[in-house]
Amino acid sequence: MRVFFASYQSIMLNKGGPTYVVLNLEKELTKLKVDVRLFDMWNKSNEFSKNELLHVFNASIATYSFAKNLISYGAQYVVNPIFYSNHPAWKIRMYRAFEKPVRTIFKRSFSDYYYTNFICENAKKVLPNTKAEGELLSKAMRINSNNIQVIHNGVEERFLDADSTLFVKKYGLKDFVLNVGHIGAFRKNSYKLIKAVQKLDVPTVIIADVLENTEAQKCMEEINKSNNIKLVRWIKHDDPLLASAYAACKTFVLPSRYETPGIVAMEAALAGANVVNTPYGGTKEYFADYADYLNPNSIDSIANTIEKSLNKNKNDSLKNFIKKNFLWSVIAKQTLEMYEATMGK
Repeated sequence: MRVFFASYQSIMLNKGGPTYVVLNLEKELTKLKVDVRLFDMWNKSNEFSKNELLHVFNASIATYSFAKNLISYGAQYVVNPIFYSNHPAWKIRMYRAFEKPVRTIFKRSFSDYYYTNFICENAKKVLPNTKAEGELLSKAMRINSNNIQVIHNGVEERFLDADSTLFVKKYGLKDFVLNVGHIGAFRKNSYKLIKAVQKLDVPTVIIADVLENTEAQKCMEEINKSNNIKLVRWIKHDDPLLASAYAACKTFVLPSRYETPGIVAMEAALAGANVVNTPYGGTKEYFADYADYLNPNSIDSIANTIEKSLNKNKNDSLKNFIKKNFLWSVIAKQTLEMYEATMGK
């Protein structure tokens, strides 16, 4: 079977969850003898028919034109929407109802919801990575629930073998609070995390790419005056130092406004860390009752939940739960079965 992978242009620049979803799913599907090809936008001979299957990652304005062209070719595609909102379904439906008459007056006035809906409605299968995302697509966007199939995100098995030695030797730190992400990204909520660990005054490591914006500048000002926060600039995902950091920490914290589901937290859990996570975005499907959940809107809640986690001993319950259900080898098999059903094989 041959499948083309496609996504938004900046996916490899972002170095976020979707980047590693694409790369790891490609790797594991190839082991299952699937001919996975990354779509090359510069290939002049690109031409797709109804016999071709494409897997699109992201349903937004960034992939709208691509999906529209696939439809004109009659090609078949499935889509991971990577869609979530803290707005309830009824509010999104109401917004979309108001949007329609506005478009009759202001031509080409399309919202993000319009693009997501268009791409999902025309897909052979819509593949949310949480049940919560699937329910939102069904209730808010009116996507046919029979066309929705949850395919969870996965995590690399190599993090099971993570060893703390490398990180401890380099930085002299162990049993600290750890966060990995982007400082300055609104959704990641870094500022409230920084204020929370300042309040606790516990050793904290933040491994991050620092964005060039006002939010990041505000965060950096707080980090620079904190004695208990160590900033480590971005570590490449395949660098053994990252896995070692996961193994060296006591508690990994992801205080985002929402996550779907936070692959870095899954990696840390496989390495044996306690996990503190946001409850929003379907995270409980991946971490169940084995993680502690904070209120991302409250600095006190973030601080109290981290403190609660630090007072717990590490155990293998979360590690074993994720190992059983969410390794990429497991997810790839489910994905292949979905491909075969979609193509009628």
